[in-house]
Amino acid sequence: MEVLYCDVCKKAVENPIPTRTFFHYADIEVCEPCRDDLNLAVKYTVRGKKPFDYSWFNELELKILREGVQRGKINIAAKR
Repeated sequence: MEVLYCDVCKKAVENPIPTRTFFHYADIEVCEPCRDDLNLAVKYTVRGKKPFDYSWFNELELKILREGVQRGKINIAAKR
């Protein structure tokens, strides 16, 4: 049995399935609930910013993830 730990919330994910129950961003491993929070936090910024570009999108995702690792959770309310 393999167990991985989410870098954000520090919870264990038993028998992780890549891109389904566990996700990898740069050097950060993220569980599915934290990824859902990340998507919500990014969604509101993406809607208001034009033109869309993957360079700033990736930087925004990594910035939110790194803040989440420091805090222990991804702050959705601050990104709205």
